[in-house]
Amino acid sequence: QVQLVESGGGLVQSGGSLKLSCVVSGRTSSKYDVGWFRQGPGEERKFVAAISWSGDNTRYLDSVNGRFIISRDNAKNTRYLQMNSAKPEDTAVYYCAAAHSTNYGPPTDSYDYHYWGQGTQVTVSS
Repeated sequence: QVQLVESGGGLVQSGGSLKLSCVVSGRTSSKYDVGWFRQGPGEERKFVAAISWSGDNTRYLDSVNGRFIISRDNAKNTRYLQMNSAKPEDTAVYYCAAAHSTNYGPPTDSYDYHYWGQGTQVTVSS
């Protein structure tokens, strides 16, 4: 079993920055890709970014590419999502999730992720 705990959410002004953290615990001896998803009010959960277990492969939603950066610190079993140039449309609950690593790179479909955190709220004020 794998547990994920997000933190770092909060209120930020438009154009500001915020850094989310996701601590992965449990069966960390296995290889997991980690993704970030978000769900706004009345919306479906959407892919935001993902990083492979090795760290050499990342994927981004087009609307956040160039503004958000996903990274990892294996020593701390933590993945990060650095949010820069935040926009009001980035407002959502952000979730991190883990998927068993494959040779195809980190998945972007939520159905491929087996373990989920509880989410952290991000609000961007205009």
